[in-house]
Amino acid sequence: MIPELGHFTLALGVAFGFAQAFLPLWGAARGDARLMQAAPALALGQFLALGTSFFCLAWSSAVSDFSVLNVAENSNSLEPLIYKITGSWGNHEGSILFWCLILSLCGAAVAAFGGNLPSSLRARVIGVLGAAGVGFALFALLESDPFLRLWPPPVDGRDLNPLLQDPGLAMHPPILYTGYVGFAVPFAFAVAALLEGRIDAAWGRWVRPWTLAAWCFLTGGIALGSWWAYYELGWGGFWFWDPVENASLLPWLTGTALLHSALVVEKREALKVWTVLLAICTFSLSLSGTFLVRSGILNSVHAFANDPARGVFILVLLGLVVGGSLLLFGLRAPVLAASGIFAPVSREGALVLNNILLCSIAAVVLTGTTYPLFADLLLGEKLSVGAPFFNATVFPLAMPLFAAMAVGPMLSWKRADLGAALMKLWWAALVAAVAGVVMATRAALLPALAFAAAAWLILGALADLIERVRLFRIPLGASARRLMGLSRGSLGTTIAHAGLGVTIAGIAAMSLAHAAIVLLHPGETAKLGGYDWQLVNVHDADGPNYAARVATIRISRDGRLVTVLAPERRSFPVQQITTTEAKISTNGLRDLYAVLGEERDGGAVLRLHVNPLAPWIWFGALIMAVGGMVSLADRRLRVGAPARRAAVAAA
Repeated sequence: MIPELGHFTLALGVAFGFAQAFLPLWGAARGDARLMQAAPALALGQFLALGTSFFCLAWSSAVSDFSVLNVAENSNSLEPLIYKITGSWGNHEGSILFWCLILSLCGAAVAAFGGNLPSSLRARVIGVLGAAGVGFALFALLESDPFLRLWPPPVDGRDLNPLLQDPGLAMHPPILYTGYVGFAVPFAFAVAALLEGRIDAAWGRWVRPWTLAAWCFLTGGIALGSWWAYYELGWGGFWFWDPVENASLLPWLTGTALLHSALVVEKREALKVWTVLLAICTFSLSLSGTFLVRSGILNSVHAFANDPARGVFILVLLGLVVGGSLLLFGLRAPVLAASGIFAPVSREGALVLNNILLCSIAAVVLTGTTYPLFADLLLGEKLSVGAPFFNATVFPLAMPLFAAMAVGPMLSWKRADLGAALMKLWWAALVAAVAGVVMATRAALLPALAFAAAAWLILGALADLIERVRLFRIPLGASARRLMGLSRGSLGTTIAHAGLGVTIAGIAAMSLAHAAIVLLHPGETAKLGGYDWQLVNVHDADGPNYAARVATIRISRDGRLVTVLAPERRSFPVQQITTTEAKISTNGLRDLYAVLGEERDGGAVLRLHVNPLAPWIWFGALIMAVGGMVSLADRRLRVGAPARRAAVAAA
């Protein structure tokens, strides 16, 4: 009964989606107030329908209803309850339904919190969201139905992929998907603006909070996925530049550019056409990344051959959404003339440079990610583009970006004095240079420059804050009052920039990591990174749906015990898969990291790492997300923009 209810409400969500896609847009085109007023109710109806559908899938997984094919293939009665529930989005069919649910949530959010929008603009935004969502809901219903029945039902399920049975990955997809799909709202605002033929400062103010919210979720989702790979996969790294990772990085880069260009639209009514194009490209990259990963194209260009119906359906949907929006942009963009003027040396100019560099990095990453796929498809050549290519091409573009990030907030709007801005940062530049020189005595040139850039970003953000509160130039109490009176948007920007510096410092310090693979017998000791690693024993342990071998490792320094680690190798009998569980001890400044490998000759193979400043990589990402949320709490973003000025009549 529950699966049938889920299937019915999925079909109901498709019906709501068609109505949401057609009626509000038709009403806005005709000026029909009744049709435009129906948009919020239709968006809420679709969200409730798809929410009920997904709840039915999660319930079926939680109660181990193996008569549902999706549950039988991705769950097991011995699984912990949390992984039964999270397994509902840990597979192709469930993830597509979850993606549709998040998109409907975006439409419902615009309906609930878009009361300050003009009725025609809100109707168009909700209509575009409905048009974007209905195709994917139809795909879930026709080609990826998660409620297909299986008869006779098996006694037990095949189990969820053991690599996905982890708390970090249980939360990674929802956060990442919310970031991906959240960029649908700026996309809808962009398409609505093209349909209206008008973008102004009010539009820039309206689109910024939705962009910022999506950016915060995407930042958190990428960081959580990187952290999961670090401690779960047992290779000791944080980023591999593989296509799946790059698929999430691309919309983050263009979304960051969109966030800054929308500010120029709000302040100067400039970069209108560019901002609209960024909104379209960011959501297009989110769509492509999500569905190409799920369809397997990024893993193998022959994935469509395994399921051509799904592949063709996805290609048609991508063509309609991406191609249709770009066609509309080509037809309507000429009417969005920019009216703001600013000097090259100004805060607007710094934001333009920010956009150029971010989009250049995105172009490099996109080329390196997709070229091997096209080479295999068109030329039959197997190519591999890895970390050396991306490091060599991205770093030269990132360095001027980091340099401009600290200077930009020091510049005034419209026209600025670059020399005066640099004078305010002289001490930050001096400390950053010293940090780079010190790092160069222990590491190669590239990590030393990166470490100097990290110090420059952190101290530059601090210098901006000092300048705003006029510290040391007015009484301390007055500076404290100025700090309390700072806008949350400015404070959030400072926090986010400093957070990026913290992340870069962690990445640069990883070049100083110590790593070794050793074979130890119980009682033997290995030395690594100034620590003594003693294997005490290797013993058996049982989990809820796996059997494990656990190593006990005592780590000491100068004869004093530092910590005890217990890495595991887990064997899952249902899927006949063995995984490693790394164990990490951190003090915030370094990680002691151990992985248990194969056992041989009465001993155990251990992978050992000492990773300095590794926690800063994810701590910095958390700071960036917090900075975004602080900016999102700014009253100017919460109350929305003032009423639009009346359009000037054409002569």
